[in-house]
Amino acid sequence: MMKKLLLAFAMLAFVVTAQAASERLKPFVLAEVTSGDVTTVQEQVAKKLTDAGFEIVGSYSPYKDAAVIAITNDALKQNAAQSDFGGYGAAQRVAITKVGDDVQVSYTHPTYMSHAYRMSGDLAGVTELLEKTLGNQQTFGSEKGLRVKKLRKYHYMFGMEYFDDLNMHELAQYPNHEQALKTVEQNLAKGVAGVKQVYRIDIPGKDEVVFGVSRKMPAQGGDKYMDESFIMGIIDFKDLKATAHLPYEIMVSGNKVYHLYARFRIAINFPDLSMMGSNSFMNIVESPEAIKKALAKTAGGQVTESYW
Repeated sequence: MMKKLLLAFAMLAFVVTAQAASERLKPFVLAEVTSGDVTTVQEQVAKKLTDAGFEIVGSYSPYKDAAVIAITNDALKQNAAQSDFGGYGAAQRVAITKVGDDVQVSYTHPTYMSHAYRMSGDLAGVTELLEKTLGNQQTFGSEKGLRVKKLRKYHYMFGMEYFDDLNMHELAQYPNHEQALKTVEQNLAKGVAGVKQVYRIDIPGKDEVVFGVSRKMPAQGGDKYMDESFIMGIIDFKDLKATAHLPYEIMVSGNKVYHLYARFRIAINFPDLSMMGSNSFMNIVESPEAIKKALAKTAGGQVTESYW
């Protein structure tokens, strides 16, 4: 009898694991569609988040009629600490976007992001808590979604970057962690290359700090292709807005400074975006290099050409 019971539990566990692996995930969750102004809804959302135990580490308005709240909690930080370059998944982003007479409240899908960033855990508890706190009308950002297996080895297409292509993601290198961190902090405070800090999260037990950063084209000598408003004006064209794609990240890990090259970082949030045509990657073909150059200046690194 005991052997049969153990066998049944084993079979159930196998079925659950197989179902989870075959599940298709999408990058964003629509919490609700409401009315009012962005500021009022943002205040209401912020209170719900803090009441649920989330820590608001930063917020900003990337452009008119939009706001983003960056959040974390112990579960996010602990999972980040247990994962290689887990800092990228230490924050989730909640967006409030006015579209016509409606206000969309949405957020990044924690479980989707955990697999995209190859984290040690799937952040299912964080996903459940956000759904309970803000709601879940539907997931969006990809028509069919991506399976876990594909997410954990994601790249947009042949020849383009993976999560672990560190040579493309690296921005600068220093003798030690402290010097790398100090340089990034100082340059963010100055707004070097139009890049400013939105949030900072220190990953516990590691020499790893992630900064969420805004990107605005400088008035003098600026490049529109690095500007988040310009880019989103092209690629975020569908009815449900992917404002929670923002902000971008710079990460100081050990003595090096990294970002996620845009052909990965944008594509992972917009996996269905076409290569050619209207509102396509071809319309922002110069953005990956423009973003890398701006962030490299912020990191104090050398600005070098990569490749298309």
